[in-house]
Amino acid sequence: MSVYFTKDHEWVRVEGDTGTVGITDYAQSQLGDIVFVEVPEAGRQVEKGGEAAVVESVKAASDVYAPIGGEVIEGNSALADEPSLVNTDPEGEGWFFKLRIAEAGEVEGLMDSDAYRSFLADQ
Repeated sequence: MSVYFTKDHEWVRVEGDTGTVGITDYAQSQLGDIVFVEVPEAGRQVEKGGEAAVVESVKAASDVYAPIGGEVIEGNSALADEPSLVNTDPEGEGWFFKLRIAEAGEVEGLMDSDAYRSFLADQ
């Protein structure tokens, strides 16, 4: 299992040909209290860098972009009733969707956790 990060503060946890996607702790802290999350439906195709979900907080609404492309196999239905999971456990139970990875090589342009921490330090 490997976790990769984008400069837009999304993460993807890769397990075999499945990727689980969410936003980072940094992203949720910048947004503030999350009040609504819209996740993609199963069967939807997403492209790397394309809009995949929406998150709304008391401060703003933001798009969530797919760190890699593929077919959505599950949206996190728990977020409909409890969007605050994104605040309390953004890189765990607050995940947004799972996808079947189209091209494993797409993770190559993403950051590992050390590179992401360095990226944040330069912000």
